[in-house]
Amino acid sequence: MNRKFIEVSAALIFRDGQLLITQRHAKAHLGGLWEFPGGKREPGETFEQCLVREIREELGVNITVGELFEEIRHDYPEKAVHLKFFHCKLIAGEPQPLDCAAVKWISKEGLQTHAFPAADAQLIERLSRFEFPKDTDTAVL
Repeated sequence: MNRKFIEVSAALIFRDGQLLITQRHAKAHLGGLWEFPGGKREPGETFEQCLVREIREELGVNITVGELFEEIRHDYPEKAVHLKFFHCKLIAGEPQPLDCAAVKWISKEGLQTHAFPAADAQLIERLSRFEFPKDTDTAVL
């Protein structure tokens, strides 16, 4: 059986000591779970270009993409995913749920009170060891 292999780029966007998360549509794969905004990389796109496009489509905002924070490969029964999580900065707009069920800013403690996909477990563990930056201009992870 050939499983699909999907490459995904996701954003870690901090503001005032909180992190932006989005909720998947109920009927989508892993529906109802919370995740970090982003999406599937298209042929010919870099992970960074994908992220700028996906965030604009999904949330209606513009970002700059910074350093790679975490890279994860995860196998689901029906597909394998390669995820790259980048530290990003919101540069224009206020996130709106254009192509997701909901948008929310959470504190570090919120990582434990929201249900995330299994592929995000390694990232959640790493994020739980960091102080969320208060000043988004100087945030260093």
